[in-house]
Amino acid sequence: MSIFKIHHITRYEYDRPVKESANEIKIFPYQCPDQEVLQHDLFITDHPDIQTFTDYYGNKAGLFNVLPPHKVLSIESKLLVRTTASSQLKINFHTGAEQLNAEMEGQLQLLELAARDTIQSQAAIDTIAASIQHYDSIAGMVEHCSEYIFKHFKYIKGITNVETTVDEILQHRAGVCQDFAHIMLQVLRTCQIPCRYVSGYICPNKNGMRGEGATHAWVEAWIPGYGWAGIDPTNNVWVTNKHVKLSVGRHFSDCSPVKGTFKGPARQQLTVFVSVGYEDGHIFEEMNNVHLHTTEHQRTEELPDGTFAGQQ
Repeated sequence: MSIFKIHHITRYEYDRPVKESANEIKIFPYQCPDQEVLQHDLFITDHPDIQTFTDYYGNKAGLFNVLPPHKVLSIESKLLVRTTASSQLKINFHTGAEQLNAEMEGQLQLLELAARDTIQSQAAIDTIAASIQHYDSIAGMVEHCSEYIFKHFKYIKGITNVETTVDEILQHRAGVCQDFAHIMLQVLRTCQIPCRYVSGYICPNKNGMRGEGATHAWVEAWIPGYGWAGIDPTNNVWVTNKHVKLSVGRHFSDCSPVKGTFKGPARQQLTVFVSVGYEDGHIFEEMNNVHLHTTEHQRTEELPDGTFAGQQ
């Protein structure tokens, strides 16, 4: 078990006042047996009431409005969380397609999460899928899919953004954590394996894993006889107690930490600060000025490593 102290600030600054900012947030830790929330505090500009609900995928989400004119919108999350998953996973490597089909029967969400998207470069995905389909177990296929992506796609920041498609990622043969996750989702769904996108944090404490700072993305696959198992193709590891999960969905758009709208013809700047404190006293801190893709008064924000920060 590990305890992490995570401080995450999303701060929008405007060059003139805006008003009627309506937002949805998904920055609450996911409710599951693998992590225990010891304390979670939220501080938002003007202290609005937050209406919370559980979405289709089981994520806790919040809605709030900041109606008065304002030049700053700050969303600050202070989280103390204990990860309870064992570092020695007991994933079932002995169940195959027959068992998977039996578990999926009549399970609408699993069937939905096993359906691949329609893309132009499906032939390239088929080639990757063919390279892993000779493994007898579903877990073996998932593990080797992660290994293939890790070995054949380069981790390069700045060449993709939140709107980059799977077709474009295949052309680059490179990207960051959310790109690796989206490629893996398409491959596994081509193999008819239910899988979902996961948004959260990675807390490796100086062990060389990629993605520390800001938010991180990985994949969960449904393993028959086991259930949802997290795997991180950016680092080619099964997820144990170094990942903190915020939300899950079919794609990153289901897991956006912040999205919403506002009124006002203002230019905006987004800054994201994340710190992770470890039990040994080490603290990792990172502050990023985030590039914004703006359309009228909605925006999509891209962290420097390409992970999705939010949209408004």
